[in-house]
Amino acid sequence: MSVRPAWEVRESEGTTRWFEFRLVFPDGARVDALVVVGGGCVRVEEVRAQPALSLDDLGMLADWIEEAVAGACGAGPEDGEGPGRRARPAWPRGAEGRRLVAREYRAAQRDGADPVLAVMGATGHSRRTTLRLIGQARDAGLLTPRRARR
Repeated sequence: MSVRPAWEVRESEGTTRWFEFRLVFPDGARVDALVVVGGGCVRVEEVRAQPALSLDDLGMLADWIEEAVAGACGAGPEDGEGPGRRARPAWPRGAEGRRLVAREYRAAQRDGADPVLAVMGATGHSRRTTLRLIGQARDAGLLTPRRARR
């Protein structure tokens, strides 16, 4: 996988950065993506794939580029760690961990930031793991239940 900074815009509220990602698979398949990082969130703006991605593969795109986004933003592996390994902050397990997840989530909501990204940043876990931790905090009654979708 290759990551290349495309451009950066600095504003009084912060910095928005665009990155170009290229994933090349052993069978010759290729995925190019333009990703925007800013305002407390990460957005995939454009995806081109040859051959076309299935819906399942498109859903996995975030997992494929997660480490590359963290590395491009300065949150990549620490020196001395093996490839593909990221340093994670120490995060308690069990009830204490659920309380901290709930605290980070509510603080992000108050600040108008994306609560899932805030918990991801605090825990160092992937989006999938973070959503599971948030669900555990909800189940423990530390966060309000999700609204039912109709």
